[in-house]
Amino acid sequence: MKIFNPFDPELNRCFGCGPSNPAGLKLVFEDDGDTLFTLWEPSDRYQGYPGILHGGITATLLDETAAWFVYAKLGTAGVTSRMNIKYLKPVIISGGKLKITAELITKDEKSAIIKCSLADRNKNICAEAEITYFLYPVEIATRRYHYPGKEAFYQK
Repeated sequence: MKIFNPFDPELNRCFGCGPSNPAGLKLVFEDDGDTLFTLWEPSDRYQGYPGILHGGITATLLDETAAWFVYAKLGTAGVTSRMNIKYLKPVIISGGKLKITAELITKDEKSAIIKCSLADRNKNICAEAEITYFLYPVEIATRRYHYPGKEAFYQK
């Protein structure tokens, strides 16, 4: 099921998901039950070594997917407090669409640990991360960070 981006497209200049950021990744997410994922095709504007996706972009893809997991699946907003990435294989820019997936490992009242992975078109895992998110109480997420509520991400 496609996740709806409820944030104002003119104000949402997020590098990861902002539709009006000309340099951004413009990620769109889907919910497939226990996991949330995005498909994204890299271009050479995001390369590090020739033909290879920059490691910082890889980290951004993993982190942004975890953030949307927090929004849509956990029903609040949060911030990254720790991120441990394993870069397993180079990500070839001309290799087609990548699939970035997030799933919950553990959650308590104040934090969640989310496992994310980035796979190439052949389903080879190129990078994986364990990301700890500090979770805001919903009332603070709503008041300070314009969190629209979990249901806003599942509009039809």
